[in-house]
Amino acid sequence: MIGIVLALPLISINMQQRPQESNWLAKPFTMLASSVSEGFYSFSSGVTDTTAMYVDLINIKKETELIKSTNNELQARQEKMAELQLENDRLRGLLAFKEESKMNLMAAQVIGRDLVIDHNTVTINKGTNDGVKSGQAVITTGGVLGHIYKPEPFTSHVMLITDRYSVVDGIVQRTRAHGIVEGKSQNTGTLKYVEKTEDVKEGDLVVTGGLDNIFPQGFPVAIVESVERKTFSVSLKVDLRPVVDPYKVEEVFIVLNANNIDFGDKYAPQAEGAAPAVNPADLTNAPATVTAPTPAPSPTATPTPAANAPTPVAPKKPEEKKQ
Repeated sequence: MIGIVLALPLISINMQQRPQESNWLAKPFTMLASSVSEGFYSFSSGVTDTTAMYVDLINIKKETELIKSTNNELQARQEKMAELQLENDRLRGLLAFKEESKMNLMAAQVIGRDLVIDHNTVTINKGTNDGVKSGQAVITTGGVLGHIYKPEPFTSHVMLITDRYSVVDGIVQRTRAHGIVEGKSQNTGTLKYVEKTEDVKEGDLVVTGGLDNIFPQGFPVAIVESVERKTFSVSLKVDLRPVVDPYKVEEVFIVLNANNIDFGDKYAPQAEGAAPAVNPADLTNAPATVTAPTPAPSPTATPTPAANAPTPVAPKKPEEKKQ
């Protein structure tokens, strides 16, 4: 009330001024109103910008989630395509192996592992209804896997060569040393009954002997990991590592008839860690195979005379003196 009473004289004085003159009394109020308007405008603009930024962040988050979902889908498709490519390569290799081989083979897929207690086995999707019989050989394109142990109507158990009851006729490819391949553990085997005098070295490739025509002859079985010559033993202690990892095999072949096929040294250069193929020329320098030098041929008793040599004349008999 007191303020109004004091402001009335000032308002009356201001009303008496001319319109073109500056209203000095209204300036504070104008400045205050401008400041309030400017502050309100800044506040509303900030709120608008913040709201727009929030909406943009929500859209960016949705787009990010969409990009992540699309990326995961593309990555899954890429992995599936890579898997199909690998499967295609394996099947193409199996088809080429079957076409090139003269053996009677049946393709099968591995559908289970170690289902038989106390045995190292895998299960395949072929059984007696498909013509599978007990004892038939099971191989891959890289080497021997095992043999049919327990055939069922629709499936069969394959005993691996690493099983302790598995026996395969084997030969050291480099020196033709004969032995029996037996299982030792899940990933190792041993070559037994090899004479102590035989030449067997680490890295040698052991192939099938093929005497029983169950396995093809000369097919890779294992790589020699170590050789031990015991003093009081007549045989070598040879540890082996199978060339086929049974826990990575997906497709196999059942050998219905080996047809006495001999692969010879075809797989020697392809086996990892295998000894290089023996050059026949090197064998001539090996101490064990050095042969005694052949003696030079003795000169013949009737040498051929030269063409221009004078013909020897028989000596004349001395004339008898007349008495």
